[in-house]
Amino acid sequence: MNIKALLMRTRSYRRFDESRLLDEPTLKELVDVARYCPSAGNRQPLKYMISASEEKNGKIFPYLRWAAALPEWPGPAAGERPTGYIVILGDIGLAARFGHDAGIVAQGMMMAAMEKGIAGCMMGSIDQEGLRQAMQLPKHLEVILVLALGYPNETVVLEDGTPPDKRPYWRDAEGTHHVPKRSLEEVLVDW
Repeated sequence: MNIKALLMRTRSYRRFDESRLLDEPTLKELVDVARYCPSAGNRQPLKYMISASEEKNGKIFPYLRWAAALPEWPGPAAGERPTGYIVILGDIGLAARFGHDAGIVAQGMMMAAMEKGIAGCMMGSIDQEGLRQAMQLPKHLEVILVLALGYPNETVVLEDGTPPDKRPYWRDAEGTHHVPKRSLEEVLVDW
């Protein structure tokens, strides 16, 4: 599969097939991909915690906020929840800021996951303090993003050439998740 096709399939999936479990070796493979991603100043300040057990997953799930544009939807129901997580952490002993690095590694891991048929959602809307306590994080580690992962149990469709100004995403009556994408002409700026 070429990189554009892989990227177009690497969407935010929010419903998963809980009967198909992820395992720690698979999540470690994804973290291994992240190790090779670029890092500002090559500081490599990111660390990762993985979860593929029902017990650990249950400690992470309550602290995630799933879909701001779907306020009536509380998040995936039992049977549709992620079966694995990668929590991206910033080590404040190594760098003061992590924004660009976190985005780069998150996208790299998401694409590597999709190449294996594993879908996910990059979660930035997190109850930081609640998750910190649930995971018993040391003070020098800061939660940046959580990748919620599993085998997809929903269809996501790109609406190419549709500006997301009025609706950033939506679900139709059949539950298909639609994601508008601005046209190439709209995003290119002439100079």
